[in-house]
Amino acid sequence: MPNRKWHPWRHLRRHFPHVDVNFVDHPTHGDLGRLTRDGIEIDKTSTQTERRSTLSHEIGHLERGPVPTDPFFAAREECVVEELTARRMIRLPDLVDAVLWCQGRADDETAEELWVDPDILLTRIRTLTPGERKWVEHQLARRSN
Repeated sequence: MPNRKWHPWRHLRRHFPHVDVNFVDHPTHGDLGRLTRDGIEIDKTSTQTERRSTLSHEIGHLERGPVPTDPFFAAREECVVEELTARRMIRLPDLVDAVLWCQGRADDETAEELWVDPDILLTRIRTLTPGERKWVEHQLARRSN
């Protein structure tokens, strides 16, 4: 893995140059973004961090293909894409650094430090594998002393 943060705008330009990003009003559906036939729509009132997280999530949908129409499988697909997004956006060393900087908390400040929205941070923590969790805990213990 390269030793730099995930850059969704660069990834989109490199791998999906034909996909446009449009900033729009989304007053009714409640999401900060969505993939449409015309490209990716992102709520124009979202913060830069929310835009980065939303774009990363929608890129995941581009890469995986259409969301199933069945509600059960659609919900599962959303969970998979959200986990992939969190893994892509938060490298384990960065997670350790941010948690230490925020005095052991995983909250809004920690998310801001990682330049992700709080949902992405919580997804990353919730979906740590046992090996990742052990590594993170070891690093936190080692560096807290």
